[in-house]
Amino acid sequence: MKTSITRREFLKHNLTVALAASACPTLVPACALGQGGQTSANSRIQVGCIGVGPQGRGVMGNFLRQNDCRVVAACDVAKRNLDAAVNQINQQYQDTACATYRDYRQLLARKDLDAVLIATPDHWHVPVAAAAARANKDMYLEKPMGMTVQEDQLLRRLCQRRKRIFQFGTQQRSGSQFRLACELVRNGRIGKLQQINVWCVASRPGGSTEPLAPPADLAYDRWLGPALEKPYTPGKCFDNDPAGSWKTWWFNYDYALGFIAGWGVHPLDIAYWGHPAMMSKPFEVIGQGVFPEAGACNTSIAWDVNFAFADGVRLVYRGVRNGYDQVTPMNDLSGWEQKYGKIIDHGTAFEGSEGWVLVDRSQIRTSPERLVEEKFGGNDLRLIQSSNHVRNFLDSIRSRQPAICPIEDAVQADVLCHLSDIATRFPRPLKWDPAKERFAGDAEANRHLKLRPVRSPWQWS
Repeated sequence: MKTSITRREFLKHNLTVALAASACPTLVPACALGQGGQTSANSRIQVGCIGVGPQGRGVMGNFLRQNDCRVVAACDVAKRNLDAAVNQINQQYQDTACATYRDYRQLLARKDLDAVLIATPDHWHVPVAAAAARANKDMYLEKPMGMTVQEDQLLRRLCQRRKRIFQFGTQQRSGSQFRLACELVRNGRIGKLQQINVWCVASRPGGSTEPLAPPADLAYDRWLGPALEKPYTPGKCFDNDPAGSWKTWWFNYDYALGFIAGWGVHPLDIAYWGHPAMMSKPFEVIGQGVFPEAGACNTSIAWDVNFAFADGVRLVYRGVRNGYDQVTPMNDLSGWEQKYGKIIDHGTAFEGSEGWVLVDRSQIRTSPERLVEEKFGGNDLRLIQSSNHVRNFLDSIRSRQPAICPIEDAVQADVLCHLSDIATRFPRPLKWDPAKERFAGDAEANRHLKLRPVRSPWQWS
């Protein structure tokens, strides 16, 4: 028997890396934090925002609503983004005190900043985050993390060495239905875990490859940064630029892994949160994928990746159609719908010997139905409770305790994305060693784990 309740109903019911040019001096965080829960004006956490496009401004809005922090600086290489962000900040605070930058290194050099929100395009995530760590800034980093596993490793090492509070933008961990689902699994309420099914929106095909002059308000060379030099094309960085175009960098391998990571890290992170033992011993992964043959977009538009973990648990990961109309075993979710009922375009489902639980952003669904009413006792494992991802980050800055998705967990979730991408490019059994963080006996696959070449004058240090 199965049942479903909505999120509303449920809630009501209950590098060492940086680019050489990015190096910043060692700074001491500036805020004198309030005592006894009191927050005065000069004890607010001072925040700078790097990358303030639509996603960045959305997360920034959450910072603006927290009364014990102040957004004091914003940075973007596109004037339209910067103008929109400054307008949003000024309206919130009813003043014009926010400083603006077109170069993130200048923002990070400020001695009064305690933390940064980083929401740049994906290929800039680790370079900027590494520079922030070197500047002794705590950071909220939008997902996914690195362009390669080695980038992830280097950022992890740097954050640990600098003792930085790190929050990954996998905000589903701050959703109560996701926490409940993982607690049900980890406390054996569905019996012995046997299978995990994960799905998300796949990348989109298409996009014009016709060279076009970059928009006048975009510092395009700075946007490219360490990425290989390529001409600007319609919609590369913005939707409707020119009119009718749509943003393509999300789905271009020069700047991102595509939605196999950019969207998929969310449900894969929940899979890992529900069964972290998956990454404790060597396992096998094998996959297949479909890649566009023409257009600006060249990341996988359909995939089926299968993980076989050492404890016998299996994970299947698929991409939902997104502008790619052909139905294949790689994107056909009809079998899962027959089992779970109607599903939406993303989710994580755990199957055990005595039941299952499915969770997405709209609902939690269980079989048997009594699982959703399950009570936990004093001996049960309970996960960190957070109802607001930014709030959790700020509280962690004050306590110096790890955030709900710290750098260690973030790397593991991101590695699952990288392994999935690599498995679709090399459709043969690959054996992953989590201790060594490399494939056993496969030099070709291991090359995809390494830092990518960067263009002059940028260099890895």
